[in-house]
Amino acid sequence: MHEATKPATGTLFSDLLKNSESDGPVLLPGVHPLPNLLSLDAEQVLEAFRQSQLDDFTAIISDLDASESSLHHIFETLLAIAEKDPENRLSSLSIFQPGAMQALFVDLHDHVMSHPVWRHPCFVRIFEGDFNRDQLSSFALNYFNQVKNTRQCVALAQGRFSGFIDLPYGCLNERVSELVQITLAQLLADEYGVGTHSIESYPDLASLLGSTTHIVMYRNLFEGLGIPFEQQDLPMLPEVADNVLTQRLLAGHPSFSLLESLASVGLGMEWGVPEFFSLLLGGMIRWAWREKVELTQHHLIVFIAHVQYDVLHAISVMLATSLLGHQAGYEEQIKQATNMLMSSRYNMMSGLYRHLFDEPCDNIDQIGLASRYQITDRRIEQALLAARQEVADASVTDARVYKSDDQVPFVFA
Repeated sequence: MHEATKPATGTLFSDLLKNSESDGPVLLPGVHPLPNLLSLDAEQVLEAFRQSQLDDFTAIISDLDASESSLHHIFETLLAIAEKDPENRLSSLSIFQPGAMQALFVDLHDHVMSHPVWRHPCFVRIFEGDFNRDQLSSFALNYFNQVKNTRQCVALAQGRFSGFIDLPYGCLNERVSELVQITLAQLLADEYGVGTHSIESYPDLASLLGSTTHIVMYRNLFEGLGIPFEQQDLPMLPEVADNVLTQRLLAGHPSFSLLESLASVGLGMEWGVPEFFSLLLGGMIRWAWREKVELTQHHLIVFIAHVQYDVLHAISVMLATSLLGHQAGYEEQIKQATNMLMSSRYNMMSGLYRHLFDEPCDNIDQIGLASRYQITDRRIEQALLAARQEVADASVTDARVYKSDDQVPFVFA
C-alpha cells in the first residue's frame, strides 16, 4: 500500500494529524498509508488492506513472470538445472505454473483475511477510541508480551532448514533451502534492527547492542504513556501465553511440518498485522487527540513500522512457502496452520478484552466458527498442554491454575 501525498490543512495535532472542517482528521505523511484512517470504520480498513495486498502480490507475480527481471532470472536458473533431472519435482511447483501462484495467493489470502479474528471486538473498540488512559496502559503492557515473545518464531522456523531435511529437488535441495533461509533471515533482521553486507559496514559492538529492535520501538510507547522502564515487563496473561506458545510450537515443534512452520511465520502471522495494527494505531491517535496527550510518531513507531513492513514480509514468505508445495494437499496444510494461529490470537484478544474492560467477551468456541476454520487434528492440543508445563511460574499470572487447565483455544472439527 502506497501512502497518498495530498497535503493536509487545518489544525495541527502533534506530528500525527491535522483536522479541518472540510476533510476532517487527516494523518500527516509518514504516519499511515491511509491519511483518512480516522474517518473509516474497521471494515473499510480491512477491505483497503485486502485490496492493497492483492495489488502488491500481483505486482510481484508480474515481476516473477517478466523475463528481464532479476527475480525471474533467479527462478529460471533453478528451473534450467532441475530440467536436467527427470526425477526432480521442482517444475511441478505453483511458482512455475502459469497463473497458479496468483490463484494460490487469492485462495489463501481470502482464507486468512476472512477469519473473524481481524474483526475482533477488542480491535474494533480500541480503533473507536473507547478506552481510558489506564486501559490503554494495560493494553500496551500486556500486548508487549505478545510482541517480544513471538519474534523468535522466525528463528525457530529458520533453524529447521538444515542439510538433514528431506526435499525432492535433487542437487537443488540446498539451494531451495537457502532461499527460504534468506527470506526468514530478512524478517529477523527487520525485527532486530540489524543488517550488513560488507566488512566495512559491520557495526562495532556498542552499535550492534544499541540496535533499534522492535522491542526498543515498542518501549517508545511506554515513554509516551509515562510508564517507567522497571514497570514495563509483566507476567503474561494466560491467553497471551497460549498464543505465544502456539506460535512457537507451530514454528519449531517437530510435530509440525516445514510447510506448516513457514505458513505460521508468514501467512498466518503477517497478513493480518497491517490491518489490525492500523486499528490499534488509529485508536491510540484518536484517544491522544481527544485527551490532548502529546503522543508523536516517535512514540507510535512500532505500529507505524509494522503497517509498512509486514505486507512485504508476508509476500516474501508466501513465495518461500510455495517452494515447499510439492506434496498433494499442501494448500490444506497451510490453511490448517493459519487456522491454529488465528484461533489462538482470537482467544488472546478475548482475554485482553476481559482484562482491560472487565466485561464479558466470547472465546473462539462461542462464536459459531465456520467449519473451514476448525482444526482437523489434535496435534496442537497435545503440544500446547505439554508446553504449558514447561513455562516458568513467574512468567504467567496464576501459573498453577494455567498449568492445570485442560481447555485450549481451538475448535476441533
